[in-house]
Amino acid sequence: MTLPLDGVRILAVEQYGAGPFGTMWLADQGAEVIKIEQPDGGDFARALGPYWFDNGESQWFHAYNRNKKSLTLDLESDDGKAVLYDLIASADALTSNLRGDVPEKLGLTYEHLKAANPKIVCAHLSAYGRDGPRASWPGFDYLMQAETGYFSLTGDPDGEPTRFGLSVVDQMTGVGLAYAALAGIIGARASGVGGDLDVSLFDVALSNLGYPAMWYLNNGYVQKRLARSAHPSLTPCQLYKTADGWIYLMCNKEKFWPALAGAIGHPEWADDPRFKAFPDRFEARPLIQEMLDEALSAKTTAEWLIDFAGSVPASPILDVGEAMENPFVKDEGRLQEIELEGHGIYRFLRPPVQASSPAPANPAPKLGEHTDALLAGLGYDEARIRALREGKVI
Repeated sequence: MTLPLDGVRILAVEQYGAGPFGTMWLADQGAEVIKIEQPDGGDFARALGPYWFDNGESQWFHAYNRNKKSLTLDLESDDGKAVLYDLIASADALTSNLRGDVPEKLGLTYEHLKAANPKIVCAHLSAYGRDGPRASWPGFDYLMQAETGYFSLTGDPDGEPTRFGLSVVDQMTGVGLAYAALAGIIGARASGVGGDLDVSLFDVALSNLGYPAMWYLNNGYVQKRLARSAHPSLTPCQLYKTADGWIYLMCNKEKFWPALAGAIGHPEWADDPRFKAFPDRFEARPLIQEMLDEALSAKTTAEWLIDFAGSVPASPILDVGEAMENPFVKDEGRLQEIELEGHGIYRFLRPPVQASSPAPANPAPKLGEHTDALLAGLGYDEARIRALREGKVI
């Protein structure tokens, strides 16, 4: 059996996290992702620490680049551009994550590349877009979180402004890049004409505001941080105290309130008019918090999770190490292994999208590892490849 994207060729002019995260999703589903890197050093994430494998390679880099190929190419040289055009003729899409004004400077837009392949799709990821007053601005995840309101929604209301704990904007924008590339490829295969598609960190961060944005735009309501990471409109949906720590309950359908009441030994709460429906429970949030803290303090979090399993949406509060050691992660195949030359086995998280065939499990490529083979596949002979290398084009 084949993977869904077998036969799709993606050229990726990428670096750091956002773009590589998205193209890794494509590679996991069988696409041939060719990472185009500068001959001198390549993706600067190759040098990111603080943790390294025994062969000196960055664990950070490996987290975002499995199942790809690496081709070194100087895109600013005339000979490098000639090689790029040959690659474009063989590809379905070119993805990039660069400062907004750079794709045009490097000739990575559809207007520059359509002569080589009218069906080529150029999917661009930038900080603030390729047009407008910020096209030339550098930008990164946490800046987007700061400007689009995330810091005002995250953390304790009495604490300082707080960012989200992960680079969620980078990674969601990377998935947006993959989505754009696939949407473009589907359209190009139907019409015979490719084009440019754009996604930016800022736009994805902004679009993620979802219903709080709707509430402000239409009611003037500004959502603030809430104690115990509570939901802005539903109760019970927050942290509660147990005998040994915390548990998060998320009773976001009416049926879960009576289920919770019965599970903790207070079935009478289900019929109490003070808590009858969502609006009532929302108004009674402080009282419900007090009642649940007291009731839940009778058992440990682990004991309550056994009682609630399959009937009340609940979760323990784990740190990253505990999350990796979670039996639901370890025992259900969510940790996998890759053999890395010069190191041995390393572990990684299974791709989140599961196809009928298992995803490949190849380590991130060494810089330029596939250059010769890819150029030979384009019909370049050894003499031409040697000349390109001597001229520092590859």
